[in-house]
Amino acid sequence: MKLYSWNVNGIRAVINKGAFQKFMADHQPDILCLQETKAKEGQAVVDLPDYIEYWNSADKAGYSGTAIFTKIKPLSVINGFADDIAKKYGLAGDSYGDPTKEGRVLSVEFDNFWVVTVYTPNSKGDLSRLELRHKQWDPAFLEHLKQLEKSKPVLVCGDFNVAHNEIDLANPQANVGKHGFTNEEREGFDQFEAAGFVDTFRSIYPNKTEAYSWWTHWANARARNIGWRIDYWLASQSLMNKITDAKIHPDVVGSDHCPVSIEL
Repeated sequence: MKLYSWNVNGIRAVINKGAFQKFMADHQPDILCLQETKAKEGQAVVDLPDYIEYWNSADKAGYSGTAIFTKIKPLSVINGFADDIAKKYGLAGDSYGDPTKEGRVLSVEFDNFWVVTVYTPNSKGDLSRLELRHKQWDPAFLEHLKQLEKSKPVLVCGDFNVAHNEIDLANPQANVGKHGFTNEEREGFDQFEAAGFVDTFRSIYPNKTEAYSWWTHWANARARNIGWRIDYWLASQSLMNKITDAKIHPDVVGSDHCPVSIEL
């Protein structure tokens, strides 16, 4: 079983380039999780007769959003967080908007596990959204995962907007304290691991360098592979013996991110 995650940075753009259709034909995922769709269901038309589509789109047009396309019919689907979690962590928003209305989390239940996809809020270049990210979003998202895990194990993927360790970005020293590599964001990821969620790629390839999933548009960064690994598949510990491989697919173009995948 092949599960893929891809921040498409605008599904309509990736379809218009022909990149999405090529990816689907080449890789044929059983479950595909998307982030930053920037579209509502029906706005991005691609012929996928083998898949059932689930969308959690932002209230704001052309912004954020997640989706899951699956060949296997799920048992249940949850958009966002439970109200009590959002309330507990005060996730009512800031000057950028309300992150609970930005289509950032989509959870789908199957027979033996949950699949969750997330598009984590960016802390912004001036770190103006770092406190929301650190004090509210990360703990709320972790509580959501732990709630799901009470019923069955969880596979969680997406754009976490953080390089966890120095090995996960090309220029760690130059980026210490900058958005995507602050102590607070890295600590948030530490908390996922402390709660029992395993970084599947690092578990299988603990020392693999130059393995990145996102590249800036500046300075020919992708061609030079000056990138960051900020897209992940995490798994409940109880599922790790089922995971046979974890991959990054930098050859798949169309977005500033490339897909990441696991095989079960």
